[in-house]
Amino acid sequence: MTIRTLLVDDEKLAIKGMQLRLAPFEDVEIIGTCLNGREAIRKIKTEKPDLVFLDIQMPGFDGFSVVKGVMEIEPPLFVFVTAFEEHAIRAFEANAVNYLMKPVDVDKLADTVERVRERIAERKSAEEADKLKVVLEEIAPGKAEELSEDDGESADRFEKLINVKDRGQIFRVEVDSIEHIEAAGDYMCIYTGDNSLILRETMKDLERRLNPKHFQRVHRSTIVNLNQVRQVKPHTNGECFLVLESGAEVKVSRSYRDVVARFI
Repeated sequence: MTIRTLLVDDEKLAIKGMQLRLAPFEDVEIIGTCLNGREAIRKIKTEKPDLVFLDIQMPGFDGFSVVKGVMEIEPPLFVFVTAFEEHAIRAFEANAVNYLMKPVDVDKLADTVERVRERIAERKSAEEADKLKVVLEEIAPGKAEELSEDDGESADRFEKLINVKDRGQIFRVEVDSIEHIEAAGDYMCIYTGDNSLILRETMKDLERRLNPKHFQRVHRSTIVNLNQVRQVKPHTNGECFLVLESGAEVKVSRSYRDVVARFI
């Protein structure tokens, strides 16, 4: 699988640096470069790359304007590359695969490319499933309906183990042992009954990997394993707390109170 990649930065030296850093990744094919946002929007629409490394701070159309400008098509995956850390939250709100600081660290770049590979594989799997459903609808409508029902809730689609690189070590965490997960900037804090680990990943990406039958968001920045809930404690203003197996308490905001209805 080749990852067709576009580099966007208003500094030629920065583009050259990314080309050199990406050279060791044999599956990354750089199909073009752009020096401004308007050119990037045109090239994304015509070339349809799989991946775009995108500078944020550019004159005229900045990186976020580029993302907004290609939303009417199926957009590529974006990795923001910038010297300004204050843009990190907006980058992840734009559903970027990652956010790299200049000068780009080689290890973080390798981690980013691996994430891109996973995201592209997920997209292709979904596309293949959709194609199969179309064929089945033509030759065996009943089977197509069965496939749709199974695919929507199949636990096989979701992670059983999550590899977490933390403090220079790789921990293999059983998903069922996770009590809750909290967002902290561009990191996720994963809590099990007796441990806590830090994972560099967005909330949206992590949610896609977890079975929604068991893992639900109960706050803008918190996901809970519903199987670990032992008690519901009402609070003021329509909010409440979930008491987990370890005794930890997690607040449920009013926006997510429908989750609590599962226990009532």
